[in-house]
Amino acid sequence: MLAQMTTPQAASTGQRNPLDTIKGVDPNDRTSASKAAKEFEAVFLNTMLQNMFTGLDQGGTWGSGHGADAWQSLLIDEYARTIAENGGIGLADSVERELLSLQEGAR
Repeated sequence: MLAQMTTPQAASTGQRNPLDTIKGVDPNDRTSASKAAKEFEAVFLNTMLQNMFTGLDQGGTWGSGHGADAWQSLLIDEYARTIAENGGIGLADSVERELLSLQEGAR
């Protein structure tokens, strides 16, 4: 189970720390490291995409009603997860290698 992030930004957004996924996991279990790395990349992409849409006029894709902000946030989160699951930007591979390296050093 994922633990909550301790950073103020993460606490305010309710996002979880994907790096906590590997705590207490068998160091030979590459699946957990891969999953954590992809989730980390999705969180990173979410942050980048949220910033891309900051300051845009209301309306258009998101609409201008009361739920526009919630809709925008949910859609951007899904964009980020989809991008990460389909190859991403290469960040997950680097993070996975580092996580495996850290696991091996912790033995």
